[in-house]
Amino acid sequence: MRRDIQQMIQQYTVEERCLLNKSEIARRYNCDRQTVDRYMKIESGDIIPQESQRQYTTKLDDYKSIIMNKVDVYGATAMAVYKFILKKGYEGKYSTVAAFVKKHKGNEIQKATIRFETTPGLQAQVDWKENLTMISKYGEVFKFNIFLVVLGYSRVKYMLLTSDRKQETLFLGLINAFKYFGGIPHEMLFDNMKTVVDRSKSNFRSVNFNETFKHFSDDAGFKPIACRPYRPQTKGKVEALARLTSRLVVYNEEFESFSDLEQIVADFNDEINSEVSQAIDEVPFNRLSKEQEYLKPLPTMDMLLSYISRQKEYSVTKESMVKYDGKKYSVPTKYIGKKVNITESCDGNINIYYNNDFIVCHPLSEKRFTYKREHMHEILKSDACKHLSDSEISTFIQDNMSMMDLLIQE
Repeated sequence: MRRDIQQMIQQYTVEERCLLNKSEIARRYNCDRQTVDRYMKIESGDIIPQESQRQYTTKLDDYKSIIMNKVDVYGATAMAVYKFILKKGYEGKYSTVAAFVKKHKGNEIQKATIRFETTPGLQAQVDWKENLTMISKYGEVFKFNIFLVVLGYSRVKYMLLTSDRKQETLFLGLINAFKYFGGIPHEMLFDNMKTVVDRSKSNFRSVNFNETFKHFSDDAGFKPIACRPYRPQTKGKVEALARLTSRLVVYNEEFESFSDLEQIVADFNDEINSEVSQAIDEVPFNRLSKEQEYLKPLPTMDMLLSYISRQKEYSVTKESMVKYDGKKYSVPTKYIGKKVNITESCDGNINIYYNNDFIVCHPLSEKRFTYKREHMHEILKSDACKHLSDSEISTFIQDNMSMMDLLIQE
């Protein structure tokens, strides 16, 4: 089809076409006068064009199914499949193979993207923005991550500031996202992260999910999908992370603590969901109510929260302290030398047990040492201050311990 001739004719009105010199047009476009006449009749509706019945064959036809299998199933590159089919008799050029692979991938990506973007409640994507750094107003450097979940249809996003990317943190982020969305999508797409995928048992063709993660997804009620070919990170998600990174930098030297940073990210989360998304040309919050109609209802939260608590065994030191995540927490002196268990709850506390019997609860602290006042009193009385009376020990704690890097609880 001579699209150049067709486009030229379309520029003129019906009256103007009657005045065109077909012989002159044919000379300019290096074609037969009858070709020009035919396109003018097609444009006027006098002729209905028929699709060509001619069958075209190429040197690549016999190898297309092989190429698609190697690319789709095993992630082979265009060069790899080119070298492979050469051994099977292919006589064409590499550029032909590369063009076919590019077109095939583009078609598959478009299919996956359309399904993701147009079906309410179907899918959400999960990602991390890792190793961000910001500086407080006191010059302290804070390193952190951003956990992100974005709903496919509405583009509503949930963001959480985290200090690590452990599995418990992943579960906490997902639970908070479900609450924020008011429901659970049917599918969730994850990168090939070790907290989700058992890499030792996975390959390109077959993905095995981490056992604990699979139990969590079953209890939550969503189908996990690991990143495979043609499931790209959508424009909306990439855009959100890029905007997040660039728009957070203005808060350098404007905050005091990790809690301040958490609030900054939470406020930004609401802000970005209230702005027009470039991906859908709408405000995500305005679309959320429709998407909520298709989301699965929230399950019992207690069941999901049980995945956040983590229990380990720790030794009680001679100081009657337990070291947890680099900080020390007090227990009564009778547990010195014994093994205790610690569970961390989502409300920011740790609970310490001995043989399943509860001992004490401490808030997670940034201080090097955290004491219950009665534990501090007992520790001092058994050693450094054993010559002092109880009232003198209390006065000693009040006068001398407040300047140290520790937290004393009543």
